[in-house]
Amino acid sequence: MTLAQLHYTSAPPGPDGSGFRFTAVSAGVSQGLLREAEQLIGYEPPRDFPARPDTEQLRSFPKALSFSELSDGGRLLSRSVYTGADYSGRWGNFHAHALHLPPGARLPDGALPITAWESPRWAGSTPPGGHPEPIDRFESSGLIHRDSLVAFAVSRTDRLAAFFADLRVLAEDPDAGQIVLVENDSADVARWITLACAVLPRERAHRLTFTTYTRRPQQARQQIIGALPSSESVTHDHRYRVHDCTGRAPSAPVTDAWADLCARIWCAGRPELFQDAHLEVGPLAVTALVAGIELDADGRTAAARWAAEQAGALPHATLAELVGALCADGKGAAVADSGADGEQAALAALLARIEGQLPTSVTAALAARVLASAVLSRGPVPALRAGSLTPETRAGLARDLAPAIRSGIDDVHEPAVGRPLALLRIADLLDVDCQDLLPELAGRLARALVTEPPTDSADRSAADSVAHPAGYGPGDATSRAAASGRTPTGVWNSPSADAPAPPAAPAACPPALLDAVHEHPSLRIALFASLDALAAADPQTVARMLGGAGLPVELQPGNPHLRMCVLAGAARGSGSRLARFHELLRAAGVSPHADTTLLRTALRLVWSGELPTGEEASRLLNELGSDIHRSAGTRDLLIDAALTAPPEDRDVPALAVELLTAFSAELRPGQRAALLLLEYVRLLGTEGEGDNWVTRVLQLRDSATEPVPDTVTDRVFGMLAWRLVKGPTPESELYALVRSAEPRLFAAYERAGRLDRVGDRLRTVPSYAAQCFSAWSAFPGTHPAWDEARNALLTKVLRPIVRALPAEDVVAVEQALGSAGRGRLDAFRTWNRPGTLGRLAGRLSGRGRRGEQPSAWHADVEPPSDGGRR
Repeated sequence: MTLAQLHYTSAPPGPDGSGFRFTAVSAGVSQGLLREAEQLIGYEPPRDFPARPDTEQLRSFPKALSFSELSDGGRLLSRSVYTGADYSGRWGNFHAHALHLPPGARLPDGALPITAWESPRWAGSTPPGGHPEPIDRFESSGLIHRDSLVAFAVSRTDRLAAFFADLRVLAEDPDAGQIVLVENDSADVARWITLACAVLPRERAHRLTFTTYTRRPQQARQQIIGALPSSESVTHDHRYRVHDCTGRAPSAPVTDAWADLCARIWCAGRPELFQDAHLEVGPLAVTALVAGIELDADGRTAAARWAAEQAGALPHATLAELVGALCADGKGAAVADSGADGEQAALAALLARIEGQLPTSVTAALAARVLASAVLSRGPVPALRAGSLTPETRAGLARDLAPAIRSGIDDVHEPAVGRPLALLRIADLLDVDCQDLLPELAGRLARALVTEPPTDSADRSAADSVAHPAGYGPGDATSRAAASGRTPTGVWNSPSADAPAPPAAPAACPPALLDAVHEHPSLRIALFASLDALAAADPQTVARMLGGAGLPVELQPGNPHLRMCVLAGAARGSGSRLARFHELLRAAGVSPHADTTLLRTALRLVWSGELPTGEEASRLLNELGSDIHRSAGTRDLLIDAALTAPPEDRDVPALAVELLTAFSAELRPGQRAALLLLEYVRLLGTEGEGDNWVTRVLQLRDSATEPVPDTVTDRVFGMLAWRLVKGPTPESELYALVRSAEPRLFAAYERAGRLDRVGDRLRTVPSYAAQCFSAWSAFPGTHPAWDEARNALLTKVLRPIVRALPAEDVVAVEQALGSAGRGRLDAFRTWNRPGTLGRLAGRLSGRGRRGEQPSAWHADVEPPSDGGRR
């Protein structure tokens, strides 16, 4: 393909005029192209050069070799040189010789545009006859040969990386700021451009536009612009990336690994490595390392990372040479710091990728370097296998790394389940003795396994464990009592009634820990012993953290607390609690009579956060005996089970009797009084109830030197009230009730009277209705609380039922009342008469007329009018 040529200079008058004009143009060139080219090939001599140079001085003027993009997508390669005076003797003439490359066209033989620098093919004047001769090839000048370019690169070592960094930005984004190169000689600018084209991918190098000289950089349209120090400055214009090679070199470090790599290759005199150049760092870094060029940490990281990704496609010879180069600057553990963490990770990834693909004799050096770097610089420890190292390499690493390995295993600042365990595996691989470090490591591992996430609930649990060593403090008695309105007593008292947080699902044991447990009997023994001690101190937490975690406790005999916790955590919530309790004791493998602490652990695991029921506590006491509960410190658990049980637990009174028998000499006054109350009310309604029920209950309650728990008081008052309501009730007991002036007992009496079973009996047993009327209308005015309770029972319970009774039942009620005395019958008839309820209520409540005397008759509803006896 013949490229169109253009010649432009100041010429004498002719058909096209005079002055600056195109003096020779190939056929077929359009006027539009000529007009556009005229804007690109102009030349202004430097201001500081001679105004009337002689022949020798003319040769020193800068030469403008430009490669520019045209509007039609083509390119224009031009050379403009200063020629001095024109045909008329006027100074300032220049000659431009240009070639037009249509879109997609290239120079002959595919030569890069910059190779045309000072080629003999450029003409310094208009060809004779105005007809350019075809150019079939460009011979390059000696200025851009390999040796001269390498020498130039070495002379600009401190500037190369910064230039290549800006070049990469420009190559990836053509709209980025233009690069301005300031040199004293335009030939040096041509060398810079040649260096740039060499490192760029071939296609990008063909599209790179440039000019080696302009006096006005701001008017240049090329991507790389050459200028002299006397050219107009653009230093403060953000649109330009200026590299002034006549001043001081930049001091800021270059962080572009690709730019640094390109600079190293040029300075090493190996431009042939750019043969397959591209903007990716990895492959170029591999090429450089294999060629023996030393790289920094970023370059080695890029090479290792790319090689790991492409290991399957790279020749084994290349991989072997790369491994040798990566390990050439260090001999195993002799290097204390192999560079950044990124390099360590990249080398480890490469090792994992090629191990087994290449002989151990090749990869052992890389394995040693990765291991040494990880140990000495505290990086991630690689998972090497026995065949990763040669015997010689292993021996050298053991000698060099033993102190660091032992120090890392013993480092209390590292999470025990992480780096120390990994280093223990390396110690095994290198045969480094660490037996003396295992007990302390086992303790840290145990604590790490059972440590819960730092939440508020966990913080409270830890504090409670210290304050209540028996384990039944906050979250145990309190949580169950809160649901039923109970308040735990004694050691179960808690300043907080927060319910325990729901248990978190246990995490599986880390594989590294499981491997260590299987491979290190000494570590396993120490670890399980530490966990057993933690399980005895805080079984709930250990069960929560290790249940279902897969810890192989069966590998080591003993450790009963740990065994129970693992079983309890894995099978929580299955079967009855007593059955689970006995299952845990069997799993312990040791009798609780031989080690009473096992009893406490089992109880805390099964009744975590709550207390046994009355039946459960009774069986725990009777099956195991009182002595073991004394030794285990679980006596108060059984006592609190009785003292805080809800009213619906009917086994509690019987439990109280058993506790009084078992621990008679050990009870505190409040506990004893409470249990005696529970023992007594158990007799109500039986032959052993005796007399003076109310008095005995109140005396037992008030005789204690410390308060009786409210839960017991409420239960006892409830049972006593039911006995009084159920009947038959001696009049003396009713009177004792009224005279007690105990509001809580009155309230219990009213609640008992409102029970459904009382209402059912009132509807079916007339004599019972008569009995309740007599009781609920007795002793008016004795105590306001009594009046309030009995009036509520008369009006809300008895009256609706009596009004609905059949006539024959009402007659039966009256007959029962009549047999007890005429006054009661009259009072009932008056009370049951329609419309008299309000008036009678005032009389029954003791609110009579002024001057009326209160009755001295316990059962009289109304005193005699004459104050005498009836």
